[in-house]
Amino acid sequence: MPSPSSATLVARSITKHFGPSLVLDAVSFTVPPGMRLGVVAPNGTGKSTLLRILAGLEEADSGTVEVLPESATVGYLAQEPERRADERVRDALARRTGVAAADAALAAAADALGAGDPGADDRYAHALDRFLALGAADFDARLGTVCADLGLAPALLDAPTAVLSGGEAARVSLAGVLLAQFEVLLLDEPTNDLDFDGLSRLERFVHDWTGALVMVSHDRAFLERTVTAVLELDAHSHRASEYHGGWLAYRDERATARRHAEEAHERFVSQRDDLLDRSRRERSWAVQGVNKVRKSDETDKHIRAFRTASSEQLAAKAKRTERQIERLEVVDKPWEGWELRFDIAAAAKTSTRVVSLDGVVVERDGFRLGPLTFEASAGERIVITGANGSGKTTLLGVILGTVQPASGARRLGPGVVVGTLEQARSAFMGAGSLLDGVVLATSLSLSEARSLLAKFGLAADHVLRAPASLSPGERTRAELALLMAGGVNALVLDEPTNHLDLEAIEQLEGALARFRGTLLVVSHDRRFLDAVEPTRVLQVDGGAIVADEVVT
Repeated sequence: MPSPSSATLVARSITKHFGPSLVLDAVSFTVPPGMRLGVVAPNGTGKSTLLRILAGLEEADSGTVEVLPESATVGYLAQEPERRADERVRDALARRTGVAAADAALAAAADALGAGDPGADDRYAHALDRFLALGAADFDARLGTVCADLGLAPALLDAPTAVLSGGEAARVSLAGVLLAQFEVLLLDEPTNDLDFDGLSRLERFVHDWTGALVMVSHDRAFLERTVTAVLELDAHSHRASEYHGGWLAYRDERATARRHAEEAHERFVSQRDDLLDRSRRERSWAVQGVNKVRKSDETDKHIRAFRTASSEQLAAKAKRTERQIERLEVVDKPWEGWELRFDIAAAAKTSTRVVSLDGVVVERDGFRLGPLTFEASAGERIVITGANGSGKTTLLGVILGTVQPASGARRLGPGVVVGTLEQARSAFMGAGSLLDGVVLATSLSLSEARSLLAKFGLAADHVLRAPASLSPGERTRAELALLMAGGVNALVLDEPTNHLDLEAIEQLEGALARFRGTLLVVSHDRRFLDAVEPTRVLQVDGGAIVADEVVT
């Protein structure tokens, strides 16, 4: 059985349509052992689709995916782990790591061997190799060690995945990565919802990985620290460009290539326009010369012939110039794709006190938050940090009024209008269509709601769909649209960069920089937190605010 460092993934001319829409066009690349390939592109460009094709979970219209050697194992960890009410955490981890399937295959092969079926010995040997390669033999021991290291209580392993909190689900997802012993690993947005400790563990795991790895991520700091190459999917051509040398090299090379393309286009336009001007002048002079000859009273046939010949020469020059224009190599202007550009609509200024909590206690599902006493003032930019499961999202729920305390009081200042982006991105769930949900939430007309959503890259093929059928990135952009539609003077954002592409994150950072209201944000995106420029940082641990620091 090959070691994890010996497997290579080869994609050749992968092409994929969804209905009439082209998503991927002849995408080719090779991921040898030790390469950590980051896949980047705007939302909806086909990143997750590409990973599913590589994993064999979705078929391409044409092209091939090959793993060398054929016996190498390929693992895929999805962006949104499936939660099943009838599946325990330990079973979900066994399924995600391939251990459950390997165990079932080995049992079936053993039965076939015992029954004396033809070819059963080869089948059993293959199943045993896969069973051992995926670490199924010592899975339970490793499961206990990894979960204890991540702070997952032993009792949680037998809990249904559907009851996990956001923090618990994030740590279970991380456990799935850390337990994986595939030879080729495919990760879709693995940093989502992880706290700083989880990010650090994931970074170490990815950095130390010796096999082939393909990863979709929007976390710039994580990409900078982990990837050795970048595959960029173009939203216009649907083709792929590969950059080697890591994240910073990709950014530099991409910017240089863009600048060179713009300069080449400008040179072409300048040369073409100069030739067009020359051609017009030459033709104009030729026409003027012919007219002068026709209107002239000159009787000398030699002079008239000379002037006519001069005009014909100018016309010939004009034709030669036009042929030069035709021979020019056309250099198209670099394509400028759709870009999220928005500002957060501002409501009237509020009172000095935006929200206050006085001795608030929340008790839910065996977790206790508080007692908490806290106040946010107008214009503050507050970042709330803490480990997964420490109570950050519950605290935001209390601030928003969506979580009712068992005791204590929550007060919202007069005139405070709150805009929110919740971690679950479920604002429109239950609506018949996205368009219906936006109209209900904003009181906009149908045409106004369509126009608003179009500004966020959500066109006709999105707005009539049920919100649950939209991708996480599309739901995130739809909820951001609400912040542009209605005026707010306080924002409460829970992991706002999750599921957004890099360009959209940068536009969100710009919108927040221009926002003059109060901001409360939970995020583990280090670049994003730097851009927010907080004035205050709260640290939550074990359901209590353990630190409250003013940033100067």
